[in-house]
Amino acid sequence: MALFKKKEKEKKPHKEIDIQKEIRKAEKEDESLWVKCSSCQELLYRKEVERNLNVCLKCSYHFPISVEKRIGLTFDERSFTELYTGVEPVDFLKFKDTKSYKVRLTETKEATKRSDAVVCGRARIEGIEVLAAIFDFSFMGGSLGSVVGEKITRLLEEGKEKRLPVIVFCASGGARMQEGIMSLMQMSKVSGAIYRLKCERVPYITVITDPTLGGVSASIAMLGDIIIGEPKAMIGFAGMRVIKDTIKVDLPHGFQRSEYLLEHGMIDLISPRKQLKQHLHGILSLVTA
Repeated sequence: MALFKKKEKEKKPHKEIDIQKEIRKAEKEDESLWVKCSSCQELLYRKEVERNLNVCLKCSYHFPISVEKRIGLTFDERSFTELYTGVEPVDFLKFKDTKSYKVRLTETKEATKRSDAVVCGRARIEGIEVLAAIFDFSFMGGSLGSVVGEKITRLLEEGKEKRLPVIVFCASGGARMQEGIMSLMQMSKVSGAIYRLKCERVPYITVITDPTLGGVSASIAMLGDIIIGEPKAMIGFAGMRVIKDTIKVDLPHGFQRSEYLLEHGMIDLISPRKQLKQHLHGILSLVTA
């Protein structure tokens, strides 16, 4: 009897730990079932949002999506071939804030399974061959560093050489501060490559997603022959708070959103995610005829 009671006491703490573990697991699963829309603040059932191509069912805000999902939604099945996979970032300045740039790169690479903030490739849209670059905001905010600038420049040069339309899907917080002047130089480098592509009358199309700010909006994003915005995407150079504090003026409703930019002639089209492939094919059919 004493032996039985002793064993029961030994098991009890273990059982309590398991219960707590299950409670934490259940709470985590419950949280992952819901997602809050950053535009209308509605709490949404995650699976419904995913079924709707990661678009809010209440206000049509387009949530950011992964590079893989973007490829699957936009290009013909199994047509995407990645290019320039061997280009790796370098810590030119031995930069350090709370962490060294080298450590940040290592951690981000491990977390995202990606070498830098853009994926370039060759693909087809309804049979029309294109070259494409897709920013990954999860890699250091999609920041424009030396690798991003180099890969997009190579893509533009290949588009010029092979006379293939180039499409860039933008999502970025701007220049990468850890690379300093080397990052800022990419704006000029890519802009020059875009100019040379345009001189050969090869189409350059940009698709601006939420958010696209800073150096990327000031160069890559806004230099498209045709500029397409996703609904409610934030597009601009500096943030609204910085602008408001600088000029001391209340900003218009919807300022820096796709709809406002379309109304003021800054972009050419707003395309819902469900129709984007169709719109791109229609544009490509005209400009490559």
